[in-house]
Amino acid sequence: MQMNRASSPETVTPTGGGNGRNGRAAYDLPAVLDIAVGAFNDYGYDATSMGLLAERLGTSKSAVYYHVSGKEDLLRLALERALGGLEGILTLPGATAGPAEDRLRFVLRGAVQVLVDDLPYVTLLLRLRGNTEIERNALERRRAFDHQVSQLVDQARADGSLRADVDSGTITRLLFGMINSIVEWYKPGGTLTPAQLADDVISVAFDGLHRPA
Repeated sequence: MQMNRASSPETVTPTGGGNGRNGRAAYDLPAVLDIAVGAFNDYGYDATSMGLLAERLGTSKSAVYYHVSGKEDLLRLALERALGGLEGILTLPGATAGPAEDRLRFVLRGAVQVLVDDLPYVTLLLRLRGNTEIERNALERRRAFDHQVSQLVDQARADGSLRADVDSGTITRLLFGMINSIVEWYKPGGTLTPAQLADDVISVAFDGLHRPA
C-alpha cells in the first residue's frame, strides 16, 4: 500500500534552489518523507532533529513545519506506509481464499515485494525500539501481522501440508527472520530482481536446500 502522493500538493521550497543548487524543484511531502526516512535510518530516530532534516533538504525548519507538526508526524507517516503495505497483503484474495499453504506462500511473497518496494521504510520499521507511543503502536501492529501469519502456519500444519513437529510460532519467526534480513543486504537495481528474490525465499522456506529429485 503506497502513500497517496497526489493528495499532498503543498511543497517545501529549498533555500538557494534546493541543497544549494539553483533550479532544484521544490520538495513535496513524499520527497520530504523520503529524506526524513533516510535520516532516521542513518542517524537513528532519536538523534535526528528537525534542524538536521532541514539541512538535508537545503531549506529552513519553518518550511518543513509547513507540512508536518514535527518529526513525530514524519515517523507516523513513514510507519503507516510500511505497515499499511504489509497489512494490505492480508486483505487480498490470494491471502483469504484457497488452501492454507497457498495463502501462506502468497503472503510471504507479498511481504518480500513490500520490503523491496519500500526498503527504507521497512528498514525503519524493523529498527524500532519502542521508545515512543508511535513506535509502540507500530510494534503492536507488526505483532498482529505476525500473529495472522502464524495462524496461516497453524492451518497449513492442521491440513497436513506443513510439518507438524515444529512450533508454528517458531516457524513464523524463522520465516520472517529470513525475510527481514533482506534489508541488510539487498540492493535494488542489481541482477537479482524482486521476483527472483521472492522465488528464492519461497523455495528455501518450503523446499529447503536439498537438490530437487
